[in-house]
Amino acid sequence: MFPEYDVIVVGAGHAGCEAAAAAANMGSKTLLVTMNMQTIAQMSCNPAMGGIAKGQIVREIDAMGGYSGIVTDLSMIQFRMLNRSKGPAMWSPRAQSDRMVFAAKWREMLEQTPNLDFYQDMVKGLLVKDKRVAGVITGLGHEIKAKAVVLTNGTFLNGIIHIGEKQFGGGRVAEKAASGITEQLVSLGFESDRLKTGTPPRVDGRSLDYIKMEVQEGDEDIVGFSFSDTKKISAKDQRCCWITYTSPEVHEILKTGFDRSPMFAGRIDGVGPRYCPSIEDKINRFADRDRHQLFVEPEGWNTVEIYVNGFSTSLPEDVQYKALRTVPGFENARLFRPGYAIEYDYFPPTQLTNTLETKLIKNLFFAGQINGTTGYEEAACQGLMAGINAHLNVKEQDALVLKRSEAYIGVLIDDLINKGTEEPYRMFTSRAEYRTLLRQDNADARLTPLSYQLGLAKEDRMERIRQKNENVAGIKDILKNTMVTPDQINGFLESIGSSKITEKQKAEKILLRPNIELADLSGALPFLNESLKSYSKEEIEQAAIQVKYDTYIEKEREIVSRMSEMENLSIPDSFDYGKLSSLGNEAKEKLNRIRPKTLGQASRISGINPSDVQILMVYMGR
Repeated sequence: MFPEYDVIVVGAGHAGCEAAAAAANMGSKTLLVTMNMQTIAQMSCNPAMGGIAKGQIVREIDAMGGYSGIVTDLSMIQFRMLNRSKGPAMWSPRAQSDRMVFAAKWREMLEQTPNLDFYQDMVKGLLVKDKRVAGVITGLGHEIKAKAVVLTNGTFLNGIIHIGEKQFGGGRVAEKAASGITEQLVSLGFESDRLKTGTPPRVDGRSLDYIKMEVQEGDEDIVGFSFSDTKKISAKDQRCCWITYTSPEVHEILKTGFDRSPMFAGRIDGVGPRYCPSIEDKINRFADRDRHQLFVEPEGWNTVEIYVNGFSTSLPEDVQYKALRTVPGFENARLFRPGYAIEYDYFPPTQLTNTLETKLIKNLFFAGQINGTTGYEEAACQGLMAGINAHLNVKEQDALVLKRSEAYIGVLIDDLINKGTEEPYRMFTSRAEYRTLLRQDNADARLTPLSYQLGLAKEDRMERIRQKNENVAGIKDILKNTMVTPDQINGFLESIGSSKITEKQKAEKILLRPNIELADLSGALPFLNESLKSYSKEEIEQAAIQVKYDTYIEKEREIVSRMSEMENLSIPDSFDYGKLSSLGNEAKEKLNRIRPKTLGQASRISGINPSDVQILMVYMGR
C-alpha cells in the first residue's frame, strides 16, 4: 500500500509543515502524516505570526526558502512593525492573520509541492532497527518504511486538557491526544517530562462594545515577511485590533476560582510559559498591579470570533465568564468557548545534536514543542532545519548547522541542545548576542545564498539578493560622494534642532546624526532625492542602516571573528572527559551527556565555566 519514503514527517502543525516542505523541495520523497487533514497548519492559539524576535525568525525562514513568511503575507489582516522607536536590531514584524485563510494557504502550497504525499492516521510508534529509525507504525496498524523520520507532535503526546476541575485527554480542544510514542521512546532510553500551555476564551465579537476600548491600527507601510513578490494587503484594507484592561474587580472575581484552579490545586505537573502566563498566574505573581492589558484580536475577515489575547486561563467556565464580563467593553460578552490549559509530554532537547537529530537513534529528528519550545515561529524554524537535515542525512551529504552569529534560528537550536529547557522556551532579542548582525531586514542577505547552495532557495530568490546588494552599494556610493553645503541643509537642520554645519560635508556624514533619517534628508535635498528615486524603499532603508550602524556592525563582526577560533576547535566524538582529573564532577557529567562538537559549544553548556574550557584546551594540545 505504501512505498518506502526518504522522509516521514509526523504531525502537520507549523514545525511539520515546514519540515515536509523543506525535505520535499530538496528532492526527498516525503510523507506527511497527520491525525486530521482538516487541521493542517492550524493556528492553535492566537491568530498571529511574528512579534519581538519571532518576526526575525519568520523572515529567516522565508530567506531559507520556507513557506511561513509567504503564507503569513497571503493571510494577514493587519501588519505592524514593532519597536520602530528603537534601533533596527530591535525592529520586529508582526501580522494578525485570518486563521482559516492561513491554514488553507498552507495546505494549498503543500499540495502543490512536488515529492510530497499525505496520509491521515495517528502514528503510535516507530520502526527502529540497530539504533536507526526505519519508519513508523500507525494506529490502523500500517508499517510505513522511511530512511528518516521527523517527529513534530506539538501538544498531542499524552495531552490532557484542564478547565477548572474538569480534565480530559486531548491535543487541542475537540481533538484526541496521541499515545504510544512517548512510551516507546522512554523504553529506548529517552528522557521525557511534562510542560503546560494555555489559551484564552473565544468570544462573539457582535457582543462587544468597542467604543470602550482603545483602537490599535495597522501600519501605513506594509513591509510583510516574505522577501519575494508575494502580494500583500493595502494599508486601508487592514482590520483594526483593540486594547482594554482588567481591573481590581476582575481580579477579585478570578480569585474566587483559585480553589478550583488545576494550576493552584496541583492537578497540573507541567511547567507553563514564564513569558506568556495565564491571567490567574499574572494576578497571583504580580499582586501589586491593579490591571493587565488585553488585546482584542479578530480571528479573520469573515468571522465574528474574537481572540482575547492576555486572558489565557484554565479557571472554571463560570468564573471565566463572570470575570470577562467585568472587563470594559465585555459587559455583554458571549462565549464561543472557554479558555483551557493543556499539559503534554516533551523530550529535553539536550538529547539532540545540533542538527536536531537524536543522539540515541540515527535519522530520527525532533522539532517544535516536543523539544520544549513555545510559539508557532520557534516550531516552524525547527521544522525547517529538521527537514533540511533529514534530507541531507538520507542523501549522505554534510549537515546544515546555522551558527549563533548567522541566525536567530542558530541561537534557538544552540540554546536548546546545550542548555536544555525546563519551561517552554521562547525567543527574545536579548538571547542573541549578535543581534545587530541578525536584523529582520537583512535575513535574505544572510541566509538566501546558503539556502541557494543547498538547492532550497530558487534562482529568482538569489537574483533578487544580487540586485539588492548591488543597489544598496550604489546608494551608499551616492551618499559618500554627494557633498552638501551649509546653505542647502542648515534650514532643515535648524528645523529639527540639530546643529548647523559651517562647511561642505558628505551626505553620509550628516546621515550619521542620531535624529536624522535618510527619507527626511533626501526630502530636504531635492538633488539627493532625484539621485535615489530609482531605488526601492527597502533598498534605501537597508543602505541607511548600514551607514548609520556601520561602527556597531563592525564591532560585532570582530567579536564573531575572535569567537570563531573556539567554534572551529573540534572535540573528537571519542574524547574521554572522565580522564580529566582537573574537571569537576558536574562538568564531566554534562560534557559526557551533551558531547559538544567544538570548544565553542562546550563553553555554552550551562554549568561549564571558563576554567573548564581552559582545561579542555590544555588537554587537546591547544
